[in-house]
Amino acid sequence: MMQLTVIPGDGIGQEIMTQVLRVLKHVNAPFEYEEHAAGESALITHQSLLPQTTVDSINKTKLAIKGPTTTPVGGGHKSINVTMRQKFDLYANVRPVRSLPGVQCVCSDVNLTIVRENTEDLYAGIERMVDDDTAESIKRITRKGSERIARYAYELAQKTGRSQVAIVHKANIMKMSDGLFLKVAQEVGAKYPNIATRDVIVDNACMQLVTRPQQFDVIVTENLYGDILSDLCAGLVGGLGVVPGANIGEKAAIFEAVHGSAPDIAGQNKANPTALLQSAVMMLQHVNEQTKADAIMKALIAALSDVNARTGDLGGKGTTVSFTDAIIQKLG
Repeated sequence: MMQLTVIPGDGIGQEIMTQVLRVLKHVNAPFEYEEHAAGESALITHQSLLPQTTVDSINKTKLAIKGPTTTPVGGGHKSINVTMRQKFDLYANVRPVRSLPGVQCVCSDVNLTIVRENTEDLYAGIERMVDDDTAESIKRITRKGSERIARYAYELAQKTGRSQVAIVHKANIMKMSDGLFLKVAQEVGAKYPNIATRDVIVDNACMQLVTRPQQFDVIVTENLYGDILSDLCAGLVGGLGVVPGANIGEKAAIFEAVHGSAPDIAGQNKANPTALLQSAVMMLQHVNEQTKADAIMKALIAALSDVNARTGDLGGKGTTVSFTDAIIQKLG
């Protein structure tokens, strides 16, 4: 058995996490669960968005599943997600994007993965006021950061049978920073001759993604571009409520729902657990429990195809609990 840190999060987090744990326990996932707090709820109970007890747990288990969290606006609070990625050096943000049966979407045949560098670029938060009227942000790109995210993307492509990696950049304008990222990624790509490499300027990538997303397999890109492209691609397949995510480093991996905490519907049995459940599927794949991951995904797709099962946000008649009941029933 493996120890797993469970972070329900804020708003609808507790509701959807409860249902995801029901599914994991039903398939006898090999985990021992220990629950810890993070986000706005943790600030209230522990006077910290990320309590030391939660940090200690992740350092011990090396594995966590996290519901949506809220970072309070104002007050100098740093994003809880950015904080966790930097604290645990979770350098790879992995966002599979695929069309799902029963989910109304712009494109019905999308199946790609975005691999986003997670620790540097403008999101490192290196800023200063030059004077009262001028603010400055430093875009920092390193060879180490570029090399390890590119290697992760190519290894993922190879492992999952993908044939192409697209390097997304703006090296035509930022010739040093993006130029370094592109150069290093291409050097890494040259070591994988069985995988085709192309480079795409980020604005063109946006246009290509909304006109013909089927041409992409794996996209590797910098932090800011990856954040934008991830949400763009989620919009193609039905929104953030149906897209999973993972933040992976050498020493820890955190799997999370990438949507918000939706406090307006918290406690109403309306929340859709699809994104968090798919993140749990990614977690099972990460720990080499592919059979269990496949079984859950098959049951989820079957439930999504049933209008009586899927939740109201997807045009269905189900609730958080009844949707999960349907998934478990289809698991047998």
